[in-house]
Amino acid sequence: MAIKRTTKADPNISMSSMTDIVFLLLIFFLVTSTLVNPNALKLLLPKSTGQVGAKATTTVSIKDWGNDRFTYHINGEETPVPFEQVEDKLIENLQTEEDPTFSIYSDESVPIKEIVSVMNIAKRNHYKVILATQPE
Repeated sequence: MAIKRTTKADPNISMSSMTDIVFLLLIFFLVTSTLVNPNALKLLLPKSTGQVGAKATTTVSIKDWGNDRFTYHINGEETPVPFEQVEDKLIENLQTEEDPTFSIYSDESVPIKEIVSVMNIAKRNHYKVILATQPE
């Protein structure tokens, strides 16, 4: 005896609940994106002529020792390099690179004018520079 179903399964799926979820997510992301970028304070910061992000091949670390004493380290070396020799060392390390890029690592207490002076070395030599930060 063959038993047949009198009702057939409906292959259609209602998409109204999916559109509601997408609409709510859209509203959520629009509201939260306005909170990500708060109004910035107007500060008098030193000026630099350019900053570009790329893959860094060389690093410059600036360490603050207090009393306006700073040491510069190329590629994480233990021995510090005087600021007058930083540009020469960077030129030596980056002369064979197609897209010369270096990154700057600095302590929180290093004044921005020290960082900008290293950025100006990059500008003079047409290098790209990355200012490394620690994520929160």
